Amino acid sequence: MNMRTLLATTVTALALITMTGCAVTRGQETVGAYVDDSTITARIKARFVENQQVDASSISVETLNGTVMLSGFAKNVTERTTAEGIARDVSGVKAVKNEIAVRP
Repeated sequence: MNMRTLLATTVTALALITMTGCAVTRGQETVGAYVDDSTITARIKARFVENQQVDASSISVETLNGTVMLSGFAKNVTERTTAEGIARDVSGVKAVKNEIAVRP
């Protein structure tokens, strides 16, 4: 094997080794944490859709390390409180930050 082939093989091997991990976004430490957060978000959104008191299209849900951030607009305080309660009841949720604004 000549030097150029050896160098190309080494560079290719190093690139493959470093690129085989899954991408983790939003500063999370593990792929598992990202998957857990995505699952929590999906469950909350599904429960919003099932609930007649919550307008799922007006409320955004984001989850980071088990902490859920709710934002958007509610028609009244009851809707805001119901959305928070639904989020708190989902398995894996550690905390809920409710930033939902009530429309006047």
